[in-house]
Amino acid sequence: MTAVPVSDVAAHRRAILVLLCGFSALAIAFGIRATFGLFLNPISADLGWSIGTLSFAFALQNLLWGVAQPFAGALADSKGATKVVAGGLLLYAAGLVMMAWSDSLLLFDASTGLIIGMAQSAVGFPVILGAIGRATPPERRSLYLGIATAGGSFGQFIFAPIGQQLISSLGWIDALIAMAAIAVAATLLAVGLRGEREAKAEFVDRLRTSADDGMRIREALAVAARHRGFLLLNAGFFVCGFQLAFITVHLPAFATLCGLAAAAGSTGIALIGVANIFGTVAAGQIGSIYRPKFPLSLIYFGRSLGAVAMVTIPVTEAVLYGFSIVMGLLWLSTVPLTSSVVSQIFGPKHVGMLFGIVFLSHQLGSFAGVWLAGYLFDVFGSYDLVWWLSAALGLFAALVHLPIDDRRIALRVASA
Repeated sequence: MTAVPVSDVAAHRRAILVLLCGFSALAIAFGIRATFGLFLNPISADLGWSIGTLSFAFALQNLLWGVAQPFAGALADSKGATKVVAGGLLLYAAGLVMMAWSDSLLLFDASTGLIIGMAQSAVGFPVILGAIGRATPPERRSLYLGIATAGGSFGQFIFAPIGQQLISSLGWIDALIAMAAIAVAATLLAVGLRGEREAKAEFVDRLRTSADDGMRIREALAVAARHRGFLLLNAGFFVCGFQLAFITVHLPAFATLCGLAAAAGSTGIALIGVANIFGTVAAGQIGSIYRPKFPLSLIYFGRSLGAVAMVTIPVTEAVLYGFSIVMGLLWLSTVPLTSSVVSQIFGPKHVGMLFGIVFLSHQLGSFAGVWLAGYLFDVFGSYDLVWWLSAALGLFAALVHLPIDDRRIALRVASA
């Protein structure tokens, strides 16, 4: 039996540590974010601001998150994820405190939209998945990315009932302060991401191809801008953002509108989270077996069917929970697959920045999904039109992924 080199054992241990810390950081960052929809009705009732007005702040948050994401990804690519993630969590906490103390719409928009949005970019998927991808051997990367992505879903599962309980027992202001304290404590997790820098030298040589050898940021951006598949990924991820942000923020209000208890909305959000733990891990595994663009297409088609069901079937608790479980299986499953396609085409060197650009498109969709849903609700008193729009966009995304040329750039050039 051949002994495993000590250096390989140490490298794999570092990769696991980076994975565990990245998983936990994503769980906390996305878990807190998943509770924001629970605050809509209490804040609206307490301060007298409409659902549409509050929705704009959360839409602005998604937009700023997307705008800042390529910069956060590029900074993490060059300087490492540790400082970026730690700084992002501290900024997250500051934004939550300001959100709790907001006594004007301007301050609420600045804290909820600007500050928290920028903070989320530093603790988002491109930064953390980029670190995990660089620290992980290629034969395990897709699986590890799927596990890490499940961290966001796990946080959603854990924090949705916690958030509801905090609001019920402490009120929405103190609940936000408690979330801020959790974000501060989570900065310790950033220390574990230092293994990314130590492992990078060992694994990058095995991951690189002539497509990214020596390629600088400007060159990578130029190549990506001319790559049709990259543009199609951006279009598809816009739809992903629209669907997820709409459901995350407005599902609790939608449940109440259907005559269900307020707890049904938080339970639905939690079920989405727990189902997606399995969905993202499975997606990561599937992405290592099949070309990721094909399961991506199926995921978007499945979401369209779920959206149609919500306007054609009377919504009871059982229907809402069934929808949440199905949608959960398809929820963040797009993330490891989309990240894998980006890395597969361009290589790992600039994956944080390039996936950050794709994620910007996701957040533009998130802005549209959150704000438009709130606006249309104020106008029509119903979410039906938004569900139909979500279904149509899902079908569009299912189609645009099929023609993506996902071969590594160097191989495509050689064959040409």
